[in-house]
Amino acid sequence: MKTPSGQRNGGPVTLQEVAAMAGVSASTVSRILNGTAVVSDAKKQAVEEAIAHLGFVPNPVARGLAGGRTLSIGVITQAIDSPFYGLAMRGIEETLASAGYSALFVSGHWDAEAEARCVDVLRSRRVDGIIILTGRLSDTALRNYARELPVVVTGRKLEAPGLYSLNFDNVEGGRLATDHLLQLGHRRIACIAGGDDHPDAVNRHRGYRAALEAAGVAYDPKMVVPGRYFEQSGMEALDRLFQLRRRFTAIFAANDQMAFGAMLGLHRRSLRVPQDVSLVGFDDLPAAAYSLPPMSTVRQPVHEIGRLSAQAMLDLLAGKAPTAVMPEPELIARDSTQPPAAEPPAR
Repeated sequence: MKTPSGQRNGGPVTLQEVAAMAGVSASTVSRILNGTAVVSDAKKQAVEEAIAHLGFVPNPVARGLAGGRTLSIGVITQAIDSPFYGLAMRGIEETLASAGYSALFVSGHWDAEAEARCVDVLRSRRVDGIIILTGRLSDTALRNYARELPVVVTGRKLEAPGLYSLNFDNVEGGRLATDHLLQLGHRRIACIAGGDDHPDAVNRHRGYRAALEAAGVAYDPKMVVPGRYFEQSGMEALDRLFQLRRRFTAIFAANDQMAFGAMLGLHRRSLRVPQDVSLVGFDDLPAAAYSLPPMSTVRQPVHEIGRLSAQAMLDLLAGKAPTAVMPEPELIARDSTQPPAAEPPAR
């Protein structure tokens, strides 16, 4: 007799017992659990039914040793406390867990040397593969790592054996955000950009500039101030715009966190969003829909990016060519944007 925890009076249910009930070999059960089996749907269903009936609980250590794997995937994020990367990590964790893998998370802090140390730590833990969320490691370094173990990287276009890349169209996202403001009638559009050392920030700025030029609006470099992708830097960038005495009716911020900071800065100057200044962010973090007012932004499906990264890794581990494709950016219009007032604010 078995118990609800997958144990019988005589001890835990074994892999061999599952195989016997399903009518397959123990190695087939192991490969199905590892996600590496190429078997018919009928065999897979038989194994799943046997597992459910017997209450079998797989031993991840034994499974890993049997397949020469640790069933763990290293994930290099840039900031574990970031609401952006948090959503991506959740997508990775959920997808890996469904395939019996665990994720080991480390932070690179947007520093190539720190990321290289993270890789060394993860390799010492014998992870089966590494997922890198954007970051600063060079293409050459990534290609070299992929010679030893599977690598999935986001935020760039790169091809190499054992490596798969996923790149979001940040240029188009920046263009969509700026064009939304142009379509409303704004012509004095400021930009709170990310740093020049962030490829995604550079591309969002390129989209901003392309939209202005397509609309016949002269590009003014003094309408662009840098930020550092967190809320306080959005407030500081707004202060800089006013120090430069630039008149604007709208702001495109290169991520939602900086847009939240800019929104608070406008409030402290007694300027209303959107009546005095329209505001568009980027990423569509959950908080964007609950800000006051709800914020217009460009949707970057962060959780989906994490899920796709993890699925691409599972495909590489199974010897299959990944087919994951990054979704296209989408403009989400909410209450923080409207046609401009007659006169841009000057404070």
